[in-house]
Amino acid sequence: MSGVTVEILTVKTTGDRLSSEPLPMIGGKGLFTKEIEEALLERKAHLAVHSLKDLPTEMPEGLVLAAIPRREDQRDVLISRYGKRFADLPMHALIGTSSVRRSAQLKHIRPDLRIEPLRGNLDTRLRKLREGQSDAIVLAAAGLRRLGLEDQITEYFTPELLCPAVGQGALAVQARQDNEDTLQVLNHLEDRWARVSATAERALLHRLGGGCQIPIAAITQQQQDRIRISAVVVHPEGTQIFRASELSAPINWQTDRMETIHAAEVLGMKTAENLLAQGAGKILELSMQINPLTPPRIA
Repeated sequence: MSGVTVEILTVKTTGDRLSSEPLPMIGGKGLFTKEIEEALLERKAHLAVHSLKDLPTEMPEGLVLAAIPRREDQRDVLISRYGKRFADLPMHALIGTSSVRRSAQLKHIRPDLRIEPLRGNLDTRLRKLREGQSDAIVLAAAGLRRLGLEDQITEYFTPELLCPAVGQGALAVQARQDNEDTLQVLNHLEDRWARVSATAERALLHRLGGGCQIPIAAITQQQQDRIRISAVVVHPEGTQIFRASELSAPINWQTDRMETIHAAEVLGMKTAENLLAQGAGKILELSMQINPLTPPRIA
C-alpha cells in the first residue's frame, strides 16, 4: 500500500513482562493482548497486530478484528539437539514447551516423555536447546518461517499427530470500530481463506469456552468446494483424547463473503457440539484446575 506511513508503538504485555514464568502459572486470557488493546482504546494507536492464537474470542467493546492477512503454515515442528526425529527420541526424552495443548498431545502419544516449561523469544529458545537444557523443543512453524529459520526444523508434525492451536499461523489486525479510515486501509490486507478458516476455529473455541492455556486444538482445511475442520480436546496429562471432524455443505466461493463466513462459524459450532456430546466438557472443567507444566511438589 503506497503512501501509507507507519510508526511503531512498542507495548509490553503481561506475557512479555513475565517471560520467565510458565504460561499456565500466569493464567488468565489476554496475556499478550490486554495492554495493546488498551492502547487502541485510548487512541494511542490506530491498529494492532497480534498472533491470532493469542487473541481471545471475545474482544473489548469498540474493537474489531479488522483484517486477517494470508495465513502461514499452521503446523507445529520439532527441533531436536542431535537431529533426531520424534519417533527416534530416546525414552524419557526432555521436551521443551510451555503450551498445555502441545504437552497434553505429546504425553498422549509418548507417556514416557518429560515436559519442561520453555519461555522466551525464538533466539532464547534455540539457545537453551543448544545448551542442552532439553533434548528437543516444539514450536510453531509459522514463527520460524517468518524469521527465515526453517533450516533449524528437524521435523514437521502432521496435524493428525499433533493438532495445532486455534488460529496458529495467522496474524490478527485489530482496530477501533469507529476508525473508518484505518478500517478501509486494512481491508487491503484481508485474505478470504484466512478469515474463513480462522472464523471456524474461533467459533469452536468460543463454544467450548477455552483459551490458549486449555488443551484444545483445531485445524481447518479446504477440500474443493467444502470446508473441513478437525479438532481435539485432550486431558492435560494426555490420558484421554476426544476427536471430532466435520465437513461443510458445498460452498460457492463466489458467493457473498458474509455467507461463507457464516457457514464457517456454523461448522465450528457444530464441531464443538460434537466434542461436548462425547464428554469433552469434563476435560475442559478439569483443565481449569490442573497445571500439567508445574513441577510436582516434593514433600
